[in-house]
Amino acid sequence: MKKIFLISLTFFLMFSCGDEIQFNNPAFQGDRENELWRAQVFYAGIEANGFLTIVGTNNIETVELKVPTASEGTYVFGDVNTIEAVYSDAFDTRYSTNNRPDESVSVYPELGEIVIEEIDLVNATFTGTYRFLAFDDSGLNSIGYANGIFYKVPLEFGEFPVDPITCEDVQADALTARLAYEATFDASLDFIDSAALALACNNYVAALNTQRNYCGDVDGAIQNMIDSLGECQITCEQTIANRLEAESQFSGATIGNYIELCNQYRTYLLEEISVCGQGNTVAQSILNDLNCFDSDGDGIANVFEDFNGDGNFNNDDTDGDGITNYLDDDDDGDGILTIDEAYDANGDPIDTDGDGDVDFLDNDDDGDGLLSNFETGDSDGDGTPDYLDNDDDGDGILTINENADPNGDGNPADAVDTDGDGIPDYLNA
Repeated sequence: MKKIFLISLTFFLMFSCGDEIQFNNPAFQGDRENELWRAQVFYAGIEANGFLTIVGTNNIETVELKVPTASEGTYVFGDVNTIEAVYSDAFDTRYSTNNRPDESVSVYPELGEIVIEEIDLVNATFTGTYRFLAFDDSGLNSIGYANGIFYKVPLEFGEFPVDPITCEDVQADALTARLAYEATFDASLDFIDSAALALACNNYVAALNTQRNYCGDVDGAIQNMIDSLGECQITCEQTIANRLEAESQFSGATIGNYIELCNQYRTYLLEEISVCGQGNTVAQSILNDLNCFDSDGDGIANVFEDFNGDGNFNNDDTDGDGITNYLDDDDDGDGILTIDEAYDANGDPIDTDGDGDVDFLDNDDDGDGLLSNFETGDSDGDGTPDYLDNDDDGDGILTINENADPNGDGNPADAVDTDGDGIPDYLNA
């Protein structure tokens, strides 16, 4: 062990101290601290996860070269634990390329590489080169190898994977993950789903970490990408965009989809406040004034059951039954539930007789003078129920003109029966 000296180490790692050696027999050797070092025993092993380790030892010192896959290629040491060179001596002092030099030590270059040039699948051997500078745990002492060669090192345990993972494979996976992540905030989407974004982002981070493990990250570019993704949360700007889109959709709400779009608007207001902070007074002010409630569960928001439009829900009781409209599932008391006569297929309010009062607040929906609750059935069989048919018997004479309610109380009990056949005129074709 010795202190690191910048000049000597720089020279040592940048220049070769010997000519290239040609081998006829399997070998594992290298220039250690400017002296030739040879292993007497060498072998390779592949773990269950596919990681490859090539080992050389002279029974006193051992060198281990570790890469994450049994594939030909160049593996550069750096801030990636899966690519590592380890030197250990008889005193169990361990030097690793994964140990960083102490801050007081200035070393250049400190990186190295393992190059697997050939994998002989038939004879199960590995050939290539290596160089590295490894540090002990303190980061103050180092061991360096240059011109390292391993030639036809045999595989002694483990099996070659059928389809070993390569750097190119994980790069492709990372690209796929990035595209999936970017798709979650594509400009063509109405809303950015924060949960989908977080999931895709975390998948992308995992793919980038795998890319680092298999390809290395000498310049830190991959780590910078990971760091830029932060905690994989939706941004304040994105939540504001969501809120503005929800506001736009809500502004066009009909009576039929008001509750749905109102609650959607509320969701994105809450999201904006949560992400951007409580100081977001604009979103909070809107949220305070927003009323999405349907207190009686009749499918109509309370705001549409304010018959007189004064903003006070407690003084509207269209049918006079003592239950205010916003708590009454049959607001006009016509025997037809509010939800069944409130809006059409387009979500627009229904006003059958065109008198300005929507059907769910109108106890005479067809305007024929008879209260809707007295007009059950479909007398003329035309497919339009009597309470919506202004000519109940289909004789061409409007119900209101056939003396259906002489005393004007809306109850046809006193309806005129001209021919005395027991069927009042308004139902007698």
